[in-house]
Amino acid sequence: MEKMNGNSGYKEYVAGLMAGIAIVITGHPFDTVKVKLQKHNTEARGIKYKNGLHCAARILKTEGVKGLYRGATSSFIGMAFESSLVFGIYSQTKILLQGGPDGGKPQPQAIVPSAAFGGAIISFILCPSELVKCRMQVQDADSVVPSSSRYGGPLECALKTVKCEGITGIFRGGFTTLLRESFGNAVFFSTYEYVRYHLHLQRKGASSESSQLIDIGVGIMSGGLGGIACWSAVLPLDVAKTIIQTTPEKNHTRNPFRVLKSIYARSGLRGCYMGLGPTIVRAFPANAAAIVTWELSAKLLGIKRDFN
Repeated sequence: MEKMNGNSGYKEYVAGLMAGIAIVITGHPFDTVKVKLQKHNTEARGIKYKNGLHCAARILKTEGVKGLYRGATSSFIGMAFESSLVFGIYSQTKILLQGGPDGGKPQPQAIVPSAAFGGAIISFILCPSELVKCRMQVQDADSVVPSSSRYGGPLECALKTVKCEGITGIFRGGFTTLLRESFGNAVFFSTYEYVRYHLHLQRKGASSESSQLIDIGVGIMSGGLGGIACWSAVLPLDVAKTIIQTTPEKNHTRNPFRVLKSIYARSGLRGCYMGLGPTIVRAFPANAAAIVTWELSAKLLGIKRDFN
């Protein structure tokens, strides 16, 4: 398994930041489709999309490619810092709990709490940026939001939110984000570590010439499968977060379980998993890109990772 220099420190955070940029470039269009499905297809009024392809086609028709990247500015900022922290905290905390670098089979008693801790920390940064992102994403031509109430950009969205709802308004959906990130990261890193470990067992004996290509292939598979496992587990919480953050009523419940109960009563289990298609389609390439970028960046930064 992987062995890391004890003095890698800040370099893990830099590598994580690069991974976050890769996630946004690769996955934001899918995320926009997901958010629109979650917002519009769970409401009692407004347009209903047939599926993810219908939603994407409508965005391209009414807004062009830039519509798929609506809200990407705040997403870049939030995801860059989020990934920097979550990868750095995860790596350093795991070493601490293990009492040293990895030396064999993944240790769930170190992986799960390290990933959950990293997820909990980054939720405080991610919540405001995702609130702005989601509100920007849903104010398109199909939105029931009146033109006079729409935002000219991410900064205006953030300022108006604070002005109308107070400083706590920008953290609307914070508890739901914390639950999603803690549980989701625990699932993601557990899947990533185990898939990578078993794939690297199969690569023993491979020629050095093909080693780098194999490493990239392992990163694609472990990161992609980790992303699918993560989002399959936390999508209902993500649906609840979208509703909580984009509902204009100030007194709307912020309890994710009450929101999901309401959605289930109106739309059944399908409503709780609204946006599953584009989310799963996005999960593999976005998280594969993140892991490959993270591992390649770490190598370029001189972080030693060797496998037994």
